[in-house]
Amino acid sequence: MPRAPAAALLLAASLAACASQPPLSPPVQAPEAAAPAQQGQASFYGPGFEGKKTASGERFDPGSDTAAHRTLPLGTVAEVTNLRTGQRARVTIRDRGPYVRGRVIDVTPRVADRLGMRQQGVAPVQVTPIAVPGQGRTQRTTQGTTQDAAPAATTTTTATADATP
Repeated sequence: MPRAPAAALLLAASLAACASQPPLSPPVQAPEAAAPAQQGQASFYGPGFEGKKTASGERFDPGSDTAAHRTLPLGTVAEVTNLRTGQRARVTIRDRGPYVRGRVIDVTPRVADRLGMRQQGVAPVQVTPIAVPGQGRTQRTTQGTTQDAAPAATTTTTATADATP
């Protein structure tokens, strides 16, 4: 067999073998923080806010997982940790505030209960953003929270019609 056809045959066989292999997955990397964590005091919304519009345009529900933060983008999902007790809760930033020096987040009464801070009214916390809109893809879940979505796969589908009745 001459050299040129043999090389072409070898190249074609190599390409065919690669085409039949599933694509390799990208290496799994540790997720980077969506934004830096912050520490400070948390407080909770008092009575009188129920039903009022938040900065996101949604009505305030004291039984929700809503929180107010001065700088995190609206729609950000964050984990709030009570630094005294270790209790944690996930919240979605839907409002702006608090506007009291030293406070980094306002949470709903429901979240205050879960953090074990409702009796005291304030607690030292760490706020760790988990998903920030605009940093990667996010999707809405049935519970109303946001979470990172896997990148959409690009596939090609070929449809064939069966001509037999």
